[in-house]
Amino acid sequence: MILIIDFGSQFNQLIARRVREHKVYCRIEPPTIKIGQIRALAPEGIILSGGPSGVYEKNSPKVTKKIFDLGIPVLGICYGMHFMVKALGGKVSAAQKREYGFAELLVKSSSTIFKGISRKTTCWMSHGDSVEKLPSSFKAIGSTENTENAAIADVTRKFYGFQFHPEVVHTREGSAMIANFLFKVCKCKPTWSMKSFARDAVEEIRQKTEGKRVILGLSGGVDSSVTALLIHRAIGDRLTCIFVDNGLLRKDEAKKLKEVFRSKLHLNIRFVRAASRFLSALSGVTDPEKKRKIIGRVFMEVFEREARKIEGAEFLAQGTLYPDVIESQSAFGGPTSVIKSHHNVGGLPAKMKLSLIEPLRFLFKDEVRALGKTLGLDDDMVYRQPFPGPGLAIRIIGKVTRERLELLREVDAILIEEIKKAGYYRRLWQSFAVLLPLKSVGIMGDKRTYENIAAIRAVTSVDAMTADWARLPHKLMGRISNRIINEVAGVNRVVYDISSKPPSTIEWE
Repeated sequence: MILIIDFGSQFNQLIARRVREHKVYCRIEPPTIKIGQIRALAPEGIILSGGPSGVYEKNSPKVTKKIFDLGIPVLGICYGMHFMVKALGGKVSAAQKREYGFAELLVKSSSTIFKGISRKTTCWMSHGDSVEKLPSSFKAIGSTENTENAAIADVTRKFYGFQFHPEVVHTREGSAMIANFLFKVCKCKPTWSMKSFARDAVEEIRQKTEGKRVILGLSGGVDSSVTALLIHRAIGDRLTCIFVDNGLLRKDEAKKLKEVFRSKLHLNIRFVRAASRFLSALSGVTDPEKKRKIIGRVFMEVFEREARKIEGAEFLAQGTLYPDVIESQSAFGGPTSVIKSHHNVGGLPAKMKLSLIEPLRFLFKDEVRALGKTLGLDDDMVYRQPFPGPGLAIRIIGKVTRERLELLREVDAILIEEIKKAGYYRRLWQSFAVLLPLKSVGIMGDKRTYENIAAIRAVTSVDAMTADWARLPHKLMGRISNRIINEVAGVNRVVYDISSKPPSTIEWE
């Protein structure tokens, strides 16, 4: 495995993706990781990520310098290179010319990390500091017009540094450079796969639970579904899934879930009807953050009450994914800027007295889908588009009522039906409807109407970190609009959201 130290780079997940694309397992850890923990992980190599700080800033992130005494190969990227240079006796200072965007890299040495790389190749820079003086054991192996020490190496100790970012697609041969570090420098083998992950995870779950019972909050999304299957494979009926019907779900969602998981997959599931409780708590609430907090609080109250009925339960399982962990990390001491907090990251209420199991916490969404396929989950569940924990409550702008929920369910059902029929469902990251707190004038049957407006949102993305609005065919959009207006009483106008992320988010609230 490869250990990635996160110095706050916006690209740290991208580094992990590039490593895993070469079938090598990796972990991202904060710079606060202790040397004993690193020794226990026993990585074949260490990658120091970039970051927004300057290495000489007072509170710039630092990892223990003892990593350079482990005899493990190290690759420093941007800030990671600066940290390595300073730690080993070199000097970093503000560059005379800052360098952002494309640059031509001149490879000066046929060093191991540059095997098979063109003598001149395109790379992508993003820095305001540069290495002014190399540590005595290093030499420059690559340069650009503005940066003499664009790539450096201590070949004897297998330490390498790139001022540029090899993980981004703009660095034309960046993937090959990372492959050289993995296979030629670190001597890794491309053996990591979902099959091997499933095997190891099942064994780890068995050992951790030691015959005890596990509770899982099942939402029906791919993350909790794959988590349920994985744990069920490990411990069978010692897993109890709790499905809370909060009344904020899409059309027939609870019915479909019951059919798949209880009838087909034979999981032990308890279904809890709690729609009235959630809707009562949401009555009159319009602020989206208040909605989220109320839904989270009520869910935990309902879940705790049901969990107490399960005798001998000592573990709670969650479908936490790696992006959830990384995005929330700064809230718990990491250097990455907070993007958003997640309801399933950061621990449990103390009164529950349950230990946490998160078997997917080091996987990305596409890897979870691949794991689901490996475990035998059907395509409808594996490729199900993401659905927010607060459900339709944050797709209804303004007050949440039974009437508005029923209206949005019908709109959403038509949208998804047409998206699937046109063959776009798996090509889109998400497609959903939003009910606006506005009404507009219309004409139906020669009569004036004053009804609701529904917005359609459809985006393409790889991992939801960025997203672009989907260019759906006009004919398809017209069919969706016509059906919604004709079939859903109370809607007389449909609009399409053409905003990308950033600056917008995927969800409206």
